[in-house]
Amino acid sequence: MTQQKSYRSSFILLTVLFFLWGFITVLVDSLIPRLRELFTLTYFQAGMVQFAFFGAFFLLSIPASYILSKIGYKKGIILGLVTMALGCLLFYPAASYRVFGIFMLAYFILAGGITILQVAANPYVAVLGSEDGASSRLNLSQAFNSLGTAIAPAIGALFILSDKIKTKDEIDALVGTAKEQYLIAEASAVQTPFIGLAIFIILIAVYFFFAKLPKLISETETGTYKDALKQKNLMLGVFGIFCYVGAEVAIGSYLVNYFMDMNLVSLIKEEGFMKSIAESLLNSGLAEKDDKAVVGVFVTFYWSGAMIGRFIGSYLTKIINPGKVLGIFATCAVALILISISTTGLVSMWSILAVGLFNSIMFPTIFTLAIDGIGSLKPKGSGLLCTAIVGGAIIPPAYGFLTDNIGFKPALFLVICAYAYILYYGYRNSKKTFNL
Repeated sequence: MTQQKSYRSSFILLTVLFFLWGFITVLVDSLIPRLRELFTLTYFQAGMVQFAFFGAFFLLSIPASYILSKIGYKKGIILGLVTMALGCLLFYPAASYRVFGIFMLAYFILAGGITILQVAANPYVAVLGSEDGASSRLNLSQAFNSLGTAIAPAIGALFILSDKIKTKDEIDALVGTAKEQYLIAEASAVQTPFIGLAIFIILIAVYFFFAKLPKLISETETGTYKDALKQKNLMLGVFGIFCYVGAEVAIGSYLVNYFMDMNLVSLIKEEGFMKSIAESLLNSGLAEKDDKAVVGVFVTFYWSGAMIGRFIGSYLTKIINPGKVLGIFATCAVALILISISTTGLVSMWSILAVGLFNSIMFPTIFTLAIDGIGSLKPKGSGLLCTAIVGGAIIPPAYGFLTDNIGFKPALFLVICAYAYILYYGYRNSKKTFNL
């Protein structure tokens, strides 16, 4: 009973981390409009912000797993939190001096801290209880991660984007002290939230320092990456994570353009139910809104579907073989994309948005299936799996290239291939138990 209570309290504590890094990841996205004007960035430079995030996973996941095997999971979590706090603190000089390079460094360090937490927390949650419940637990923790991503835009709008951001021309038109005061105010709008976050993260790190977490995973060096690379199911899972993140980000990144390409703006403005949804989300009439804003508000349903699906998936993977659930969800994703390709108008729109619901359980379920049975190799397995998150930086540009050459709908067959592989991985794991 005491052990179960220890597991429960540790699970709650770790789930707070999932919420935290989901919240911070999306909160930084809220900075982009303000940063673009503050640093007078090109769109290419603004796009490099996301590249820095995925680049941190690619470059630091394996080193993070090596560090964890040396210092242990608890110290690894504290290191991740301290690294995140350092990244947040660097936003202060980045905004003060208006140097984009410092901001990129700050974001890379922040993403590096999140990478360490991902590598440490995912396998730790997976083993906080029975093996049968691993996927269920990780889905529940990831659901709170999605809750953080859902709340962050509202917080960002309230504290970071609450006032009107001037365009470059408007800033150039300011003279003397007026321009300087505006830039100081802009810097403060960036600095204040991240100083507060840094303090909050340090407090959590201090709490973890004194917390008693059960030692459930071997923290000694008992295997090499060569051993990990020999684990067939693990390596198939690594490619599964690559496909999932790439497919999810590819769809999410191009939804607005996809809807514009289908000329959905006029349809939304004319159709009563759709018009009322758009107006409620935009909190005003549609006439004066940019067309991209009108269709863009519906992207909310794609990402919020992932949160809802994870709460549902936490229950489903508890009562049904996780491999089967993964296969069913991947099948549904493929079917919905095919519907979107073969239809037009609102049917095409809602079917592609519904894919978000079925994306939900993929990361945590693939992750737990991949590390099942690899024992002390879990830190290295986690590092390899988190490295595969780089799929989010590779598949979307490939999808964009295909779109430029053959159009949005035919290009979606690339995404279908990614989900088809996940379907295969789920089916493979539903047929046999791995003790690798």
